Amino acid sequence: MSINTKDLDPLIRFIYSIADDHLINTYEPSKYKDVILPMTVIRRLDLVLEPTKDRVIDTYNKYKDKLDNLDSLLKSDKQGSGVAFYNTSPFTLKSLLNDSANIKANFINYLDGFSPNVQDIISRFKFRNEIDTLDEAEKLFAVIQKFCSNKIDLSIDALPPLSMGYVFEDLLRRFNEATNAEAGRHFTPREIIELMTNIIFLPVKDKIQQGSFLVYDPCAGSGAMLTESKNFMTDDTGKIKSKATIHLYGQENTPTIYAISKSDMLLKNEDPDKIVFGSTLSQYGFDNDLKFDFMLTNPPYGTSWKDDKDILTKAGGGKIVDRRFIIQKEYDADAATTRVNDGQLMFVMHMLSKMKETDLGSRIASVHNGSALFTGDAGQGESEIRKHIIEKDMLEAVIALPNDMFYNTGIPTFILIITNRKPEHRKGKVQLINANNEAFFGKRAKSLGSKRNELKPEHIKKVTELYLEFKETPHSKIFDNNEFGFAQIIVHRPSRFAIQLDAKHTAEIRFASDNTELRKLIYAECGEQVYSSDAESRQAVENFVLEYFLNEEDSEDEEPAELVVANLNKKQKKIYAQVTDIKSWLRDKQLMQEVTAMAKEFGTEPLYDINAFNKKFKEYGKKNNLKYAAKDVKDIRKCITWFDKKAEAEIKSVSKDGTINYVSDSNLKDTENIPLKQDIQAFFETEVLPFAPDAWWNPEETKIGYEINFNKYFYQYKAPRQLSEIAKDIFEIEKSADKLLKEIVE
Repeated sequence: MSINTKDLDPLIRFIYSIADDHLINTYEPSKYKDVILPMTVIRRLDLVLEPTKDRVIDTYNKYKDKLDNLDSLLKSDKQGSGVAFYNTSPFTLKSLLNDSANIKANFINYLDGFSPNVQDIISRFKFRNEIDTLDEAEKLFAVIQKFCSNKIDLSIDALPPLSMGYVFEDLLRRFNEATNAEAGRHFTPREIIELMTNIIFLPVKDKIQQGSFLVYDPCAGSGAMLTESKNFMTDDTGKIKSKATIHLYGQENTPTIYAISKSDMLLKNEDPDKIVFGSTLSQYGFDNDLKFDFMLTNPPYGTSWKDDKDILTKAGGGKIVDRRFIIQKEYDADAATTRVNDGQLMFVMHMLSKMKETDLGSRIASVHNGSALFTGDAGQGESEIRKHIIEKDMLEAVIALPNDMFYNTGIPTFILIITNRKPEHRKGKVQLINANNEAFFGKRAKSLGSKRNELKPEHIKKVTELYLEFKETPHSKIFDNNEFGFAQIIVHRPSRFAIQLDAKHTAEIRFASDNTELRKLIYAECGEQVYSSDAESRQAVENFVLEYFLNEEDSEDEEPAELVVANLNKKQKKIYAQVTDIKSWLRDKQLMQEVTAMAKEFGTEPLYDINAFNKKFKEYGKKNNLKYAAKDVKDIRKCITWFDKKAEAEIKSVSKDGTINYVSDSNLKDTENIPLKQDIQAFFETEVLPFAPDAWWNPEETKIGYEINFNKYFYQYKAPRQLSEIAKDIFEIEKSADKLLKEIVE
């Protein structure tokens, strides 16, 4: 169903004007929505209840002292409201205007009369907190009066749910833009939802004509994806005309948006208890075993899920054990988690865990930005999730949407189509559809925030046909699953170090333990006191270190802090303990003296065979009864060696078959991503060894990753203009400039 959104502009302007006329000077602009949004919902509910108001009051008065629970009776068709909610107060919003002197008390009585499900909505809006403010500013009566004006009609007959959705979206966008807040975060443009419903439901339309189906949105927002899904399936004039029973489920963690969504469900006579509040990732609101037939969502992208991760980790005793986020592998199972600054693929994992194992299976349509396609290296959470989806043959298609489709961002966005029941002709394949082309969208006459483009019915039809036809075209590409996989190998290079035991290098061992530069400053100031255990020497070293930290942190305007260790931060305390430890100074001094003595036997000229040096070093130590810990050897080496490509490669070991294994230089270590369709060794020999003949790779270190570089498949080269054309243009500009200058002078 499509509507002309321009027809709604007068209504939206009128509602917004209530804030401009009556909330200014009482509320900050950022708080206007705290009054306008709940009042819009309340007035809409009020109009639904008006025709049955007297009947509900009669029933309530008749049975309130006889029955403990009147809920079902007050919702019934014969004696109640005939809808999923009611109000037992004697007032309507309009009748409140008959007693301006008692407007506050009567309005509170009116709100108290709503059924529990509406009380939840009012509570999530936190609207009761605003009543005192409005009353004290003498604005409460005026606001109610405006919402009851004959100039607007918020009834369902005048304003169907789809139209109301546009009104809420636009109001939120205006409120957010007025305060530079995040606009449009909660809403997906309706034409994108329409495209998603076409793609999700049309391929299985013959299988959903009868029966019962569950539709779910884990990031429900205003509930538009849910309600539009049901409309698309059951519309008598639509493409499917299903007679099935459709159950809508959703979860939303923003109180205001949750309240809007739940009120929308009430007005549509949907079960409001199937819209739950809370964070889906850490506070899933439904039974863990509940599965869904269809899932459509637009999860937040580029948004941190750290709070959710902390809750999940705490519940798992230090690690995530929630089965929704576990990937079962051949021999074990691992949690697939993304980096904390972007949790969009965590919602995909959640939905995968909610897929049904039936003949129909489940179908998912999820909107993402490009990060979901390529962020994350092989072995990291994002890549592991893509790997899981593709290797299990669940990714049906990726559809690139036009840019500038959303209110708050113009970045590229994509729809992932996922199913655990691919039709035979799609098995082992992934379809990429590029709808970010002028053939598939139109320009809006007027921008809405960042939204400059729109999908019209003919555009939706074209994209849907590309999907259903499943053919290669300039805008539709079909690939084998492994097209998007790659083997990541680690390319090793041997360490090559030169060694020199001259005075310059051996002197560095004096500061080898740690914090080399600070130790040099301490020694320059305190000298031999660093080796002395007397109190005066230790105090001198400690005071110097404390002053060093104070000078590092204190600004000219601040009083210096007291010279005590307690004033240091955690990192500083650690360094303080290291550099004031006399044992470390004495160790370094001893190592320096011993290596200096070695120089008499090794010489002081540069050496380029680390293997010969290592052998001689061990022999020297054995002969002189010198025993060095691994850290001692490491600290000595870092002071007397440096990388030199002319040096011999350092040998780690020699295998029984004579194969020489070299020490890998961590500074030269690199990775290569090799498409799964290519032979790794052949790639290595042609693409690596010609440039690094001493390189090697270890098959046991290989990781498999997946990414979808969408632009790679649809990039069209445009040749640059000829230099002669550019020169001609420059010449014409110069001629024009000369002519203008001549006219000015004359």
